Amino acid sequence: MIPVEVGEPSFRRTHFHEESNDGAIRAELDVVDEVRDRSQIIAEACKQRMSRRFNSKLKPRNFREGDLVWRASGSARRNPSEGKLAANWDGPFRVRHALQNGAYKLEELSGKVIPRTWNSTHLKTYYS
Repeated sequence: MIPVEVGEPSFRRTHFHEESNDGAIRAELDVVDEVRDRSQIIAEACKQRMSRRFNSKLKPRNFREGDLVWRASGSARRNPSEGKLAANWDGPFRVRHALQNGAYKLEELSGKVIPRTWNSTHLKTYYS
């Protein structure tokens, strides 16, 4: 109770029945699982709408064997002496083999094979 209700009875206090309150609490506990399931369905639908909206603007990058590409130069491969004006992309490289799910094996133009695979998010088309 709040301090105001101690001195002067409120509508809530005068119409309180413990038996009906216990019954209402039990009824709400029975419905909790249904409310939880409904809210989970709504959350999943919201996530699907959001991903559908995001993916509608996405342009997939697909490369074929023999295409020339730029490779993103991460901070680990950059020369620290060049500072923030260093190039963000290395290359060009040739796509040697296209694997599944957007992974590609690359080679330099001289024919030297790059040892690991690269995801299409770290590659972009080289226009000469």
